[in-house]
Amino acid sequence: IRDIRAIRVQSFRFQFPRMKNLPRPSFALLALASSTLIAHAEVKLASPFTPHMVLQREMRVPVWGTAAADENVTVAFAGQKKSVKAGADGQWRVDLAALKTSAEGQTFTVTGSATPQPIALEDVLVGEVWLGSGQSNMVSTVAKKGGPYGVINEADEIAAANYPRIRIFTAGDTKSYERKDTVRGTWTVCSPEVAGNFSAIGYMFSRDLQKELNVPVGFMTVASGASCAEAWISREAMSADGQIKFMLDSIDECERYFRAAPESRAGAAPIRPTPINKPRTAARGAERDPASDQHFATVLYNGMVNAVVPYAIRGVLWYQGESICWGSKGLDLYGHVLQTLVKDWRARWGEGDLPFYLVQLPGQQNISNNPRIREEQAKVLALPNTGMAVTIDVGEAKDVHPHNKAPVANRLTRLALADVYGKKIEGRSPMFASLKIDGAAARVKFSHAAAGLAAKGGALKGFQIAGADKNFVDAAARIEGDSVVVSAATVGQPVAVRYGWDNYPEGMGCNLVCGDLPAAPFRTDTWAYPIAGLVEH
Repeated sequence: IRDIRAIRVQSFRFQFPRMKNLPRPSFALLALASSTLIAHAEVKLASPFTPHMVLQREMRVPVWGTAAADENVTVAFAGQKKSVKAGADGQWRVDLAALKTSAEGQTFTVTGSATPQPIALEDVLVGEVWLGSGQSNMVSTVAKKGGPYGVINEADEIAAANYPRIRIFTAGDTKSYERKDTVRGTWTVCSPEVAGNFSAIGYMFSRDLQKELNVPVGFMTVASGASCAEAWISREAMSADGQIKFMLDSIDECERYFRAAPESRAGAAPIRPTPINKPRTAARGAERDPASDQHFATVLYNGMVNAVVPYAIRGVLWYQGESICWGSKGLDLYGHVLQTLVKDWRARWGEGDLPFYLVQLPGQQNISNNPRIREEQAKVLALPNTGMAVTIDVGEAKDVHPHNKAPVANRLTRLALADVYGKKIEGRSPMFASLKIDGAAARVKFSHAAAGLAAKGGALKGFQIAGADKNFVDAAARIEGDSVVVSAATVGQPVAVRYGWDNYPEGMGCNLVCGDLPAAPFRTDTWAYPIAGLVEH
């Protein structure tokens, strides 16, 4: 007790070394300061650890948090007990050995040598854990609730959502210039009473996965509406990449300006990034903290991702692309930005080539969904252990938040089942593989077409062909095995073929499928493709 009191008095004196004329602190004040510091020093778990959580099976499970400096911390779960001493900064971490699947709730306990009451988290399951990130189409909830979200047959979906072995963690939308170690969120047991609040993609993916695997499934929704990909990348990764460092430099410049003159008129501030489909408007009023803008680099990594790394997960689902900044330069770099994000997250989680599956944008009559974005998204597939859910058939002409989310989640589930869980199914859509010119016809060969290509709903549509003049015209197309033969009477010497190459290709009637999976839009040329109305930075 004397030692503790001495520490408290010393701490109090350190805070006020020059205020000699103040009266000496009373014992009551010292006691209050002491109790406050003791409370602050109690063992705490990191944000993702709450009651009802799901822990990843069959791999190491990092557990971390804070405590008093040098406090001994012990984590006990499922017959394991791991201890560690907190560092001088109060940080601690242990790694549980691989856990066996458990659909029966267990108690997860953390004890600290200087903490009176241990932490006891009830109803903890062990199964498969996935993380979903991106922008509003990942946030988009099962229920509409008076907003732009909701799914087809919403009432039926919610009524059937009785899956107590599915748990969803939804991270609070947080943006920050500095890294945050915590983020709001708790694990919630899936039931009809709460399912309407879940990410539709996250819930439907979890539901479909659990039906196939018959194990508990946890889904972490770490997403933010209207966000850019670079907002989710760490400072270190952005700074080390010469191609995209200018995005990081932008927030640093804007943040310096804001902190130097936060009440200045916004019109005098440095130019901020703006999406390619959002015309600039004249700045009005006082400058807003750039760190609160989801179009800036690193702010969502800092505010949300940092707090959940390295919670053990099986893989990542990504749905983003409608918000790309920096004009045509940003669009040309988008595939590279996505690859940087994947590499960055894999390094942070330290689980090797963590599975990463993205949703290729559906069509919409808006330049935010133009075919160049889909082309850039497909570049992620150059990285190992990645996949792409093609959704060109489920968009809505006027709505950036299409409500037919079930096929999207199903295609993501099939990728996971095929690649991660070894199910003998085709999880990938037909993809352009090669082009061969044969006289006046062009033969386009596809990968992932073993089950047979087909035209859904009638004659094959959506193909265009061009000669050396680069003038594309609608083409006749027929299926031959794993290939499509394309031709047009007005193109005697074809050079290039495009398929579904439009902002809203559903309007073209593109209908090439393999089974129930649509072929991905593509082009065989690399010619300039100007986008009318694209907002340059």
